[in-house]
Amino acid sequence: MKALLNTITIPGSPSSLWTTIRSVGVFNVACSFAALWTFVKVIRALRWRLRTTQLRGPPRTSFIYGVLNDLVSSKDSATMYEHWAQEYGVVYMIPSVFGQTRIVLTDPRAIAHFYARESWTYVQTPLSLALIENMVGRGIIWSRGESHRRQRKALTPAFSNAAIRKLTSVFYDSAYKVKSAWDTDVESSKDGNAVIEVQNWMNHISLDTIGIAGFSHDFGSLDGKHASVTEVFDAFGNNPQASAINQLFFLFASAFPIVAKIPTKRTTLAKKLNVTMGEISNDLLLRSRREKDVNMKEAEEEKSIIGLLIKAEGQEAELRMSEEEVLAQMKVLLLAGYETTSTSLTWALIELSRHTDVQTKLREELLAFGPDPTYDQLKANLPYLDAVVHEILRLHPAVPEFSRCAREDDVIPLSEPVCTRSGKMTDSVSIAKGSLMVISIRAINRSLAIWGPDAKEFKPDRWLTEDGISGKAKEVQGHRHLLTFVDGPRTCLGKDFAIAEIKVVLSVLVRNFVFEMRDGPDTQVEIARGILPRPRVVGEDGIGVPLRVRRYE
Repeated sequence: MKALLNTITIPGSPSSLWTTIRSVGVFNVACSFAALWTFVKVIRALRWRLRTTQLRGPPRTSFIYGVLNDLVSSKDSATMYEHWAQEYGVVYMIPSVFGQTRIVLTDPRAIAHFYARESWTYVQTPLSLALIENMVGRGIIWSRGESHRRQRKALTPAFSNAAIRKLTSVFYDSAYKVKSAWDTDVESSKDGNAVIEVQNWMNHISLDTIGIAGFSHDFGSLDGKHASVTEVFDAFGNNPQASAINQLFFLFASAFPIVAKIPTKRTTLAKKLNVTMGEISNDLLLRSRREKDVNMKEAEEEKSIIGLLIKAEGQEAELRMSEEEVLAQMKVLLLAGYETTSTSLTWALIELSRHTDVQTKLREELLAFGPDPTYDQLKANLPYLDAVVHEILRLHPAVPEFSRCAREDDVIPLSEPVCTRSGKMTDSVSIAKGSLMVISIRAINRSLAIWGPDAKEFKPDRWLTEDGISGKAKEVQGHRHLLTFVDGPRTCLGKDFAIAEIKVVLSVLVRNFVFEMRDGPDTQVEIARGILPRPRVVGEDGIGVPLRVRRYE
């Protein structure tokens, strides 16, 4: 091969390149590149093995997929991760696609170290970058390092306490529109009980709220107006038959990211969503530029999301963003506002319907308080509402799993030693550049080892006393010891916005309505695959969650 490579000279033009290839032989050139690619892969694999602590883990169940097919086809992958942690230790390895290995972190100290270095040492995987770019472009969730810091700093004022305090009335407007519509449904029912598909309504609340709060635009979905973006959002959850094919497709793509470029129904939907959100965002941006200095004072404008984005577009802006970045931020906010908050609200209504004692206790607190609480009162004066919301966020994180790739070598400290594959005990783990890292957020939030024997139970009371949160859980350094909003420099920017919106909606709905599962308290709920995992009552189409709703008298 060396002699062959020596005969290849660097061509000066495409025609000379083709002449060179023809003189050597296409087959020989192809073999040379294949051999070179294999050589590089072998060297990287050897380096990874030498520089990474070799840990124990579950055996490979598939020559091609490792254990990944077991995980993606499982109804409860979090329990699988937790079981492996009990068997192999707080950090372990799992076999992945085509001989790859993933390192799973379940130790609070290791996770804190990981998140502290996220965006610099630990970065998005090539597959994640390809999928994010296809769906929303190169915005804040695609970027890393200094670019991410700059974009985040430009947007931060829009999510301050002062900014969210001014938006509380927007949350209430959306909640009362739903109340009015449900009042009509209940009145028109024969026995004062209406069966309402609540997830659809929670989607509308989230979309209209982010439209008005973020971009001063009312999509009008709560008023029955057609919104093109909702059709594409909903299409992701309406094709369960394709889910198995999608799973296999993404398993292959995790090993060969180029596969993500192959058009499938899901990637085509993602691209369509990108285009649709792009058109909406561009229209909103053009309109807001025209209205600049007309409907808002400059100080107020710079604290709104759209105002900050317009400001960041300016040539003189300290934290300047390109038009591509500005549009990507708008698409990210539309997507996050629609998917994450609506999913959390749906889970809240499901859990309150399953646990009528909790629903009653929450309603009593809200009725005793009196009028609609302000933003500050929502934060400080309704402890049981706060407990219910955080228990929902603990049990049902919108993003259940988190994966990153090591950009450089690292050493991760542990809070307790683990046994390596060779039988040695170690209190730190060496990580080589290129290692694939995984944190199961759902597994950590529900871990028996971290949260105690009642970790799997919906138990809001745990948040009301100092010893309700176990010692191990207090070592988790995310918001309120949860990883739902992740941690570190990429902590969810809209965390306080989402919590305030959830609290407002629940305060209005629970005070005015009583909720039950349509088919009784033992109704089974499964996870459906939308853009993000969503709840669905077993047997329902799409992402249906029908509840029986009546007025509270």
